[in-house]
Amino acid sequence: MKPFVLLATRAEDVPADEEYELFLRHTGLEPASLRRVRLESEPMPEIDLDDISGIFVGGGPFNASDPYEQKSAVQRRVEAEFADLLARVVAQDAAFLGACYGIGTVGAFLGAMIDRRFGEPISVVDVELTDAGRRDPLLAGMPPTFAGFVGHKEAISALPPRAVLLASSEACPVQMFRVGENVYATQFHPELDLAGITTRIHAYADYGYFAPDELDLTLSAVSRSPVTHTGSILRAFVERYAR
Repeated sequence: MKPFVLLATRAEDVPADEEYELFLRHTGLEPASLRRVRLESEPMPEIDLDDISGIFVGGGPFNASDPYEQKSAVQRRVEAEFADLLARVVAQDAAFLGACYGIGTVGAFLGAMIDRRFGEPISVVDVELTDAGRRDPLLAGMPPTFAGFVGHKEAISALPPRAVLLASSEACPVQMFRVGENVYATQFHPELDLAGITTRIHAYADYGYFAPDELDLTLSAVSRSPVTHTGSILRAFVERYAR
């Protein structure tokens, strides 16, 4: 089988390594079949789309909607690399699944409206499939409404015409979309479990996702409802695109 690639941007080793382990667990892949590239520490290597089965993008601290002059040199480099990669991915309709930061990269490339109107605090939300989502092969077997972990300062508020909306939540209209037949992006985190999001809450406590005195409240918010279905999306992606 040709390997999959995980493009990651987390600078902190503990949540970065745990993210990789979570992708391995939910995809069912062995490390040799899921190559990780930590873009925060090294340039994106040349990726030949014919030599891999597909691409995953994890979450991260970057916000596409931040003013350009406020972005770090690393973020500017990463965004430029993603733009070049996505130009090929979208043109070839290659297998791609971006989670959280990944939805921002695809959305920015497509010219979607990204702003802070529909940010969601770190929590568990009910995600509802659209009619297109219920018909999508990647989401076969998913219940019409399922719980998902979220936590994002920005979100897509208006999709471009070429994107198909697959899922929404009450506070965030774009939770998942597809471009073409094989390019997917989610605002929620399909890779996360309770232990994983707890690690991130502690790791990013000073990143402005919640007030300094809201740590316990945030930890409680992610425990309010079990999240049991989202990981199957990653497994379905591998089953569909492994080659």
